[in-house]
Amino acid sequence: MRSARWLTALTMTALLATTPGCAGTDAHGPDPGRCGLRVAFFGSLTGESMNLGRNMHEGALLAIEEHNARNPACTVGFVDFDSQGDPKQAPELAQQVVADPTIIGVVGPAFSGESQAGNPILNQGGVSTITPAATDPSLSGGGPSTFHRMLGSDAAQGPAAARYIRETLRARKVFVIDDTSSYGRGLSELVMKELGPLVAQSASAQPNMTDFHGVVAEVESAAPDVVFFGGYYAQAGRLLRELRAAGVTATFVSGDAVKEDGFVRTAGAKAAEGAVLTCPCRPPKQDPEFSRRYRARFGHEPGTYSAEAYDSAAVFLRGIAAGRTRRPDMEKFVDDYSGTGITTQIQFTGNGELVNSSVAVWAYRVRGGQIVADDRPIPRN
Repeated sequence: MRSARWLTALTMTALLATTPGCAGTDAHGPDPGRCGLRVAFFGSLTGESMNLGRNMHEGALLAIEEHNARNPACTVGFVDFDSQGDPKQAPELAQQVVADPTIIGVVGPAFSGESQAGNPILNQGGVSTITPAATDPSLSGGGPSTFHRMLGSDAAQGPAAARYIRETLRARKVFVIDDTSSYGRGLSELVMKELGPLVAQSASAQPNMTDFHGVVAEVESAAPDVVFFGGYYAQAGRLLRELRAAGVTATFVSGDAVKEDGFVRTAGAKAAEGAVLTCPCRPPKQDPEFSRRYRARFGHEPGTYSAEAYDSAAVFLRGIAAGRTRRPDMEKFVDDYSGTGITTQIQFTGNGELVNSSVAVWAYRVRGGQIVADDRPIPRN
């Protein structure tokens, strides 16, 4: 399995021709030169959450291709590390990244569980990371690290989702379900903490569960007017399909990892109609020019996290253009970075989070089989 994944990564890599005179060494270790560097994507390209990984991969690839078109004599490569969304695979992949001195930065790891497993190794290897999607607040704790996050964490999303449930949906009784993952459980706990006594009951569903009979029976018994699910889009779609088949009419609410068309397809458009999905990510259509370029390259609209991944790759590319060809220098460049991105004004705090003024959480609703953003972000407290 390991060799197959590595072969896949190699076949998807844009290989580089090293320009003579670029390479060198110094006290910081090997320097492949500005014309021999690569940016890595670390996330799910296969597996149940592959659609979200594809969105991120395409966003980062677009940034790199546009950079290379402007700099044909000194291009930057792109290499993939397919985690399949599985935290158990992350440590080995992280070791492969660290061992390759041409990799100057990582767009990812994509999800919270694999970030928890892989980030300590990437940090020890001095590899700067910018995740476009992992929202677990604990990822930015624990002292100095090379971790950065290109969107708000669940410390913002959880309370915002709860406020939307309480103030916009005016829920009186909420049933909360999590998928036991680092992301799903963490987000659900934050929602429950904010909602307090409005939470009538909670339950867990294992990530690979396909029969929700027991959970659905608990929801039926509790008779809530809102069901909140913390988890990923494929399982959310199956769960909602079974809830609707059992006659549960409660409004279905979930987080950013469910904001994917695969959720609507799995649940069925009729069952998904009216579902609310929160995300600390800006609607891509707010930047028509980015959407135009994205459609021209990939033949469809940007998806969830596409723009965040574009911005993540763009930071590394600007670092390379500024001559930051060694990992310690790139890390300092990212730490100190300040600039306007597709998604927001990009500037990181000392622990790798976006500054508070750059964080916003949006609500999206399923209408006519499409996931449509509200007109404005969910108001802050």
